[in-house]
Amino acid sequence: MITTPILGPGQVEAPVGGIPALFLPAADLFVLRSRRFDRLAPGHGLADYLLFLARLAEWQQQELDSPTDLDLPDVHLLAQCREHAMPPLAPAGWPRHPSWRDAVFRAVDAAAHLLPAKGRQALTPLLHGDFSWLDTQAHTLLNGPAAELDLASAPFIGAALQVQWTRLARGLQPEQLGRPEHPAICPVCGSPPVAAVIRTEASARGLRYLHCALCGSEWHLVRAKCVQCDNTREIGYYGLENAHPAVRAEACPECRCYLKVLVREHDASVDPIADDIATLTLDLLMEEKQEYANIGTNFFMM
Repeated sequence: MITTPILGPGQVEAPVGGIPALFLPAADLFVLRSRRFDRLAPGHGLADYLLFLARLAEWQQQELDSPTDLDLPDVHLLAQCREHAMPPLAPAGWPRHPSWRDAVFRAVDAAAHLLPAKGRQALTPLLHGDFSWLDTQAHTLLNGPAAELDLASAPFIGAALQVQWTRLARGLQPEQLGRPEHPAICPVCGSPPVAAVIRTEASARGLRYLHCALCGSEWHLVRAKCVQCDNTREIGYYGLENAHPAVRAEACPECRCYLKVLVREHDASVDPIADDIATLTLDLLMEEKQEYANIGTNFFMM
């Protein structure tokens, strides 16, 4: 493991003003993710799983591109949520459309054949469960506790939920959304981040954005500041020597938490979900040797 120099907020980011506070998910979010999984797979210890997730992301893009009749919050609800700093698409207040259940089974049809035999056998509860079981699993995936989650089914359930919430998020405009009181939750759907991204566009060059685990939106948070507790002192950065130079773990000595940061200047194709899984070794080092806890959430690495 290697560490990088500790920097203060004034050293890594210009004063905020006129920069985009929020990026809603791109139309090609999942196809780019699929390509990233394919690129990361050769020679990787998790190659088979990465290729499985590449096909699952391909399916997600096909679903996202399909026509939909999902309802969106009306302008009055959006205004109320903005005024009170509430995410309008939080799953607790914006119920899942029933179509997500059928999408789960389409996801299984699209990618389950790539799983080993034991993996396919482990899907029996999903394939034979009723809608009530699916809804319970979806609620557990989004809210916990993880001990009650069917781990074999989680990637398919998570993939279907991501498609539905990405569709919803893409139907909104950034100016319709406020900023929640806690910087660690998505202003669109209230979900936690999977990782952070240092973007390269002219309007946001060098700035940190947290990437939502559910809807794929990204919201701004100044760098060298703990996502969990707002501490700015002695923030540390850890990485894997001679591997994945664009990925670092930003660690806080106060709350002993970390979140991965992906630097697109080092690799423009990095993807928060794909690269999070591909750097599982970094998680093991952070949690077992450094004794930090990951505050990121990844539905495909529960």
